[in-house]
Amino acid sequence: MRKLQKHLPKLVLLTVLLYLLYTTTTTTSNQPKPKNTIIYPWRKIKYVSPTTESVPENGVCKGLKRTSKPALVVSRVESDGDETWLDGLRDKYHICLYHVPSSSSSQEKQPGGKGKRLKDFFSTRKELTTPANKGHESMAYLTFLIENYDNLPANGIVFVHGSRLAWHNDHPDYDNVALLRDLDIPSAVHETGYHNLRCDWSLSTCPASVPPQGGYDTAFKALLQPWSLRAVSDAAMPRALEALFGPGAKLGRRHTLRAQCCAQFVVRPENVRRHSREEYVALRRWLLDAGVWGRAAPLDDRVSGRVLSYLWHVLFLGDGVDGVGGGTGSEGVDLERLNERACPSVESCYCKLYGRCGLVCGTGSCGVYRLPEGLKVGT
Repeated sequence: MRKLQKHLPKLVLLTVLLYLLYTTTTTTSNQPKPKNTIIYPWRKIKYVSPTTESVPENGVCKGLKRTSKPALVVSRVESDGDETWLDGLRDKYHICLYHVPSSSSSQEKQPGGKGKRLKDFFSTRKELTTPANKGHESMAYLTFLIENYDNLPANGIVFVHGSRLAWHNDHPDYDNVALLRDLDIPSAVHETGYHNLRCDWSLSTCPASVPPQGGYDTAFKALLQPWSLRAVSDAAMPRALEALFGPGAKLGRRHTLRAQCCAQFVVRPENVRRHSREEYVALRRWLLDAGVWGRAAPLDDRVSGRVLSYLWHVLFLGDGVDGVGGGTGSEGVDLERLNERACPSVESCYCKLYGRCGLVCGTGSCGVYRLPEGLKVGT
């Protein structure tokens, strides 16, 4: 009897966990999709920072106001290596190259912390820079949007990472030069004003098999496998939406936010300006506040960066484009319509973006792109 009493709490906890896992599995796999329209208030960023510290600015990309070319915004870290690969793209793009400092070199000062102030570091820099190394490429993207908001080129803006060869580039040789040369920007933005540069669905949340980010199974996986960046990032998504867009914006436990992978995309300036400059300032502040208070971005930069990589389309597609939105004066975004726009068929994507038409494709893949053998990206 004493042995039973000793192990009773563990048995109860195990029973509860097994029950929750069972109910979650049956809910996500057997329950039909909700028939009612699912509306979320994802129209305006409402995050308010508890700090008033100013952010140094060194991100004005010269010549934007006069150029007739689309802008190519590049987020570069030192590990990206040689940047001369961009020279072969200058005939097509107006290059805006942002150098993201290493965490040690920026020595950003948080409230109550040590280190010299950001402005003292960036005042000596001549090239375009970001105020910190947080949120991966998101910091460079937001810095560009904030400091060049009034001079966005009419022919569009393409946002990419700083390395030429990378596993996420949707090209047989993973070559961003070839990809960006082939990119048909007018075709890509014609319908909705935004498009992710990836067509293949691998490592995205587009497949129907991807469980709800706010579901119990995702929460359990993040708890039991804290080394899985994908699980931890997915679990952080609902709370991040609520922190950024306000009450009622938290993703429900049975709902999945579909999105393409890897934060390389093209967008029209009209879509960017659906949000005020102040909203982008607030979004960047959410990243900079990581570790300062609970509603800010996750402290792990790999998690916060991944969360934002799945939110760009929410910003640029979620405002009434061709039926995306609440309709009839609603203040919200229709989740199902947004998901449809975020994950177009691979056939139409390759044809529209890169002129690769007539491909024979399966669900989510046309065989154009294959994940490198042995690749592990926090899955």
